[in-house]
Amino acid sequence: MEFSHISVLLHETVDSLNIKPNGVYVDCTLGGAGHTSLILSKLGEDGVVVGIDRDDDALENAREKIKDKRLITVKDNFENLKNAIESVGIYQVDGIIMDLGVSSHQLDVAERGFSYMKDAPLDMRMDRTAPLTAYDVVNGYSEQELVRIFKDYGEERFASKIASKICAVRTEKPIENTLELADLISSSIPAKFRNDGGHPAKRVFQAIRIEVNGELDCIPKAIESGAEVLKSGGRMSIISFHSLEDRLVKTNFQKLENPCTCPSDFPICVCGKKQVVKIITKKPILPSDEELKMNNRSHSAKLRVCEKI
Repeated sequence: MEFSHISVLLHETVDSLNIKPNGVYVDCTLGGAGHTSLILSKLGEDGVVVGIDRDDDALENAREKIKDKRLITVKDNFENLKNAIESVGIYQVDGIIMDLGVSSHQLDVAERGFSYMKDAPLDMRMDRTAPLTAYDVVNGYSEQELVRIFKDYGEERFASKIASKICAVRTEKPIENTLELADLISSSIPAKFRNDGGHPAKRVFQAIRIEVNGELDCIPKAIESGAEVLKSGGRMSIISFHSLEDRLVKTNFQKLENPCTCPSDFPICVCGKKQVVKIITKKPILPSDEELKMNNRSHSAKLRVCEKI
């Protein structure tokens, strides 16, 4: 199956980088390569894009779709941004993009196990060589651990009921497939609340996916690493898709803009921590009405941008 993905906030994200024709840019989440393709179209012959992804399907798609010597692909987790670019002999860059969402391809290919709408083995790994799967989480985590991730990563109000039902069912037989899990989740939620905020399994599937891929832990590490390798005047543009991600992006940008840890009543700074970036987007950039009509998956997207000083 062709790797299908519509890049969200495509022009807004690329334009926010202030592309230099001979610059070096990093697409930390290569995905369908939409952002990378647009960046390449704006670069001269000496420009470079390093595309990082942990999904082999994404990397293979980009190589087939973009036969361009200016694109260098690296298989890695974007939290290892600094090491990933250094592995190909690059040490400073002019701009960085991170798209924190799961790709349309991963959702649409049933066998990947990300979707609660299509039946497949419980997987959800972005990197299919990684050891932890959704099956392991659902069938191996304690009830207390399941409650924690459903609450923390899915903001699921019925986390305890769902975790309890999962643990009861799996004592009889393992829970193996996505639709089996989705039905179990739905039956755990009181009928009058099942349609609040979309599909009743949406929040729990999000939580399990985040746990399997360590998605939230990656964000602060990636931002810190990105700020380190950016040249002065270089920009980092990050698209988030839910409040947990956006909060981390916002908070970590703020820490880089105002890293001082001195008490507020100190007359001068004595901690010695200096400003690293300035925040360009005081409020996040949101999809246009036109994009919202064309791409339903863009509805929750937010773009935040900072610039290295």
